[in-house]
Amino acid sequence: MIKWGIIGCGRIAQRFVQGLKAVSGTELVSLWSRRAESVSEFAALHGGHPCQTVEELLASDIDAVYIATLPDSHEHYSILAFNAGKAVLCEKPAAINLQSLDRILAASKSTGMLFMEGMKPPFFPLYRHLKEYLITDPIGPVGYVRAGSAVADCPPDHPNYRHDLVGGAIMGIGPYEAFLAVDFLGNTQEVQTMGRFGATGIDMFTMFQTRHENGYAQLYTGFDLHGKGDALICGAIGHVTIHKNWWNPSRATISYLDGRTVELDEPFTAGGLNYEIEHFCGLIEQGKTESDIITHEISRQMIGMLDTARGQIGLKFEGE
Repeated sequence: MIKWGIIGCGRIAQRFVQGLKAVSGTELVSLWSRRAESVSEFAALHGGHPCQTVEELLASDIDAVYIATLPDSHEHYSILAFNAGKAVLCEKPAAINLQSLDRILAASKSTGMLFMEGMKPPFFPLYRHLKEYLITDPIGPVGYVRAGSAVADCPPDHPNYRHDLVGGAIMGIGPYEAFLAVDFLGNTQEVQTMGRFGATGIDMFTMFQTRHENGYAQLYTGFDLHGKGDALICGAIGHVTIHKNWWNPSRATISYLDGRTVELDEPFTAGGLNYEIEHFCGLIEQGKTESDIITHEISRQMIGMLDTARGQIGLKFEGE
């Protein structure tokens, strides 16, 4: 039985518990949030012991912590958890910037504790099936990725609009797009960015082009336009369309130069975070300190890309 604690009891924590309930051999033990009322409400809905302090949570009988707070506090809580001997699954983006992430990774290494950024797409059945299928029926070397999402119905009170809480489209949506580009094209070598700001000082729409070891990507993120949310992956003899919403993938079409078309359809269950949780629990059982799918270097590549994009449009956060 792998026992879990949750730091932060907001929207994403609700979805995490939905996934946790679908993974056998797990138990939600303890909860804590900066907002005491949210902890009580969360416990009433999902169980778990409401803790008065983060120290109480980390001293409880748990093996792992899911950090579901906003990015401004990820470094602080991750290092506290490592020092308490707890494995950490941290919501994306794993840190405010690359320097912060590197401090997290150094603490993970020095304490010997597992750390993984919560990046769900590669664990979905569709994504796994697609990667396996392309090994035996390839589209040729991939040289171009196009992906993005613009979510025009984000509630006006959402933290994504808060500059002081590290909001904005790049930080809220960009990690997914950065992952897809890095996963199919390799490390980032160049970034070109354009973006515009909203009244609260965060980017409301940003688009960036990137050059990688193996090709190019065009990515977009936004909060005031309605984007399609699919993804295109192009190779020399075919291309893949992961249909919307590509970051919760369930359907893909592979089109080949010879005229063949292959349809992949893999529904997901329990909201989808269950696959990520199952992988993470397996890492704990194996005594690993790093995922072989969302490696520490992939997390570094993703946040490094977002750092560069923010720098080019002039978006900085407190302390940077």
